[in-house]
Parts: sequence; C-alpha cells; structure tokens
Amino acid sequence: MLYTFSKAQYDLSTLNAILEQVTPDDAIVLWQDGVLQAVKYPQLFTNKTVFVLQNDIEARGLTTTLPTISLAMLVQLTEKYYPQAYI
Repeated sequence: MLYTFSKAQYDLSTLNAILEQVTPDDAIVLWQDGVLQAVKYPQLFTNKTVFVLQNDIEARGLTTTLPTISLAMLVQLTEKYYPQAYI
C-alpha cells in the first residue's frame, strides 16, 4: 500500500495509529504540507520506506534527511504500490 500524507496538522496520536498499520511492503509519501511531518516528527519515519516530494520540500525552504523524489518518481511509486491511502 502507498500512504500519502498531504496535511501538516496530524497530531502525534493519529500519526502513530496510522503508522502502526504500515508494513515493510508499504511506502509513505509526504507531499504538499505533509512534508512538514518530516520536520515535526522525524523519529516516526525511521525504519519505514518514506519519500518526500522534492518540489514541496524546496517550496517551503526546508531540508530533510529522508529520500526525496520528483513528480515522475511519484508516478512510478503509484504504479508499484497498490492500493493507495490518501491521508
């Protein structure tokens, strides 16, 4: 499954509940304001397959240690991981 986070206002308990469901076969994409989660709660994304959309992290003047992807790579991820959960 591909989990995509597009909002900045998830609280810690909600994020933990969602991330507990993520398996090693799943991937997570942080995009739009969801990239702020990588800054707010970086510890939650360790030991997970996580990608941050490069355009969105740059547009907000942020940096991350998580792998960044282009829009073209995002399309490839949507083809690889099915189904998708937009959170």
